[in-house]
Amino acid sequence: MKQKIKPYTDLVKNNVDYRRLWIAQIISNFGDWFGILAVYAIIQKYSGSEFLLGLIIVVKMLSLAFSSPLAGYITDRFNRRQLMILSDVARGLLVLCFILITTSDLLWLAYVITALQMVFSALFEPAKTSSIPNVTGPQELVVANILSAASWSIIFTSGMAIGGFATAYLGTDIVFLINGFSYGLSAVFIYRATIPQIAMSSAEKIRTANPLVGIREGFSYLKNNKRVLRPAMAKGTFTMCVGAMVYMLIIIAEEVLMLGSVGLGILYAARGVGTGLGPVAGRRFFRKESGWIRAIGFFMIICGLMYGVVSSVNSIVLMSLFVMLAHMASGSNWVFSTVLLQRRAPDVFRGRVFSIEWLIFTVAQSVSVMAAAIILELELLTIQQTMGLFSGLLIISGIVWLLKVAPNEEVDESDSVIEYKAEKTLM
Repeated sequence: MKQKIKPYTDLVKNNVDYRRLWIAQIISNFGDWFGILAVYAIIQKYSGSEFLLGLIIVVKMLSLAFSSPLAGYITDRFNRRQLMILSDVARGLLVLCFILITTSDLLWLAYVITALQMVFSALFEPAKTSSIPNVTGPQELVVANILSAASWSIIFTSGMAIGGFATAYLGTDIVFLINGFSYGLSAVFIYRATIPQIAMSSAEKIRTANPLVGIREGFSYLKNNKRVLRPAMAKGTFTMCVGAMVYMLIIIAEEVLMLGSVGLGILYAARGVGTGLGPVAGRRFFRKESGWIRAIGFFMIICGLMYGVVSSVNSIVLMSLFVMLAHMASGSNWVFSTVLLQRRAPDVFRGRVFSIEWLIFTVAQSVSVMAAAIILELELLTIQQTMGLFSGLLIISGIVWLLKVAPNEEVDESDSVIEYKAEKTLM
C-alpha cells in the first residue's frame, strides 16, 4: 500500500510549486462545493420552481461557455499565475453578494452573481489546467492529474456533505462568508507559487493582437489536429447526459427520498468518492495511453448503466452506491481526456484548447439540464423515467464512440508509428 501511494506523496513533498497550486485548488474547491447547496437553497426558498432551479445551472454553464473562448485567448497571451489570483479575489467578493438576497424580488440577483462568478471561473480553470504540465515533469503529469481529481473528489465529498448540514443548520449567510474566505486563501497560495509559462513570441502577439484572430487560431488548431480534438470532445459527449442526471439528483433528494439538502449532500458525496476512486482504478485497467480514447467509450456505457439502476431504486443506500460507481467511470473519463490534452497541445495553444473544451462541455451540460428541466416542468415524464431516458442515451453515446471515434484514433496511432519508423530509417 505504501508503494502505491509513494508517487503521490513524493510529488507533493518534493515539488513545491505543484504543492502550492494543489493546495490552492483544495481550498477554493471546498468553498465551491460548500457554498453551492446554499445557492440552491435560496432559489428553492424564494421560488420553489424546478425550472428556476434548473435555470441557475444553465446560467452557470452558459456564462462559462460564452466567456471561455476569450478566456482561453487571455490565458495564452498573459501571465496565468496573475490571472488565477485575479479570478480568486473577484470570485471571493462576488459570492459575498449572495447575502444581499433576502426576498423573492431580489432572486434575479442570484443569476447575475452566478454569471459573473463563472466569467472569472472561465479564466481560472484553463489557466490552472494549462499550468500543471509546466510545474510537473513528464513522468509526474499523470500522477498530478490523478491526485488533483482525487483531491477534488474528497473536497467535493466533504464540502457537499458539510455544506448540506451547514446550509440546513447554520444558514446560507454563514456558508457564503466561508466560501468568500476560501477564495482569498487560495489566492495567497497561488501568489507564493512559481509557475513557468512559454510566452507567445513577439510576432505571435502582433499577429493575434485582435482577440478574434487569436480565438480563431485556437479553433483552427483544434479542427486541424484530430488527435487533440478527440480528447477535447470527451467531456462534452459525456455531460450531454450526465449533466441532466446530476441535476436530477437535486430533485430526487427532495421529492423521492424526502431528505432535502442532507439527502443531496449524501448523493453528491457518493459522486465525489466515485470521481476520486475512478481514475486510480481506470489507470490500473488501461495502463497504455494509446488505449485511453477507446476506454472513454466504455466509461460512457458503464456510467449509463449505473444511472439506469439509480433511476429504478428508492433507497438512499443503493442510490449512493450506484451514483459512486457511475462517477468512477466519469472521473476516469475526466482524467484520461485531460492528460491527453496536456500532452498533445503545445503550451502556446493550451489555454485556448482547454477553453474550447470548456465551451463544448458547458454548452452540452446546459442543453442537457435545460432539456431535463423542461421535461419535468411540463410533466412529460416522471423524475425516474427522465433519468432512465438520459442513462439510455449515454449508453448509446458510448457505443457510437466505440464504433466511430476510437477506430480513427487507432488509425492515427498506426500512421504515427509508421512515420516515426520511416524517419529512423532515413537517419
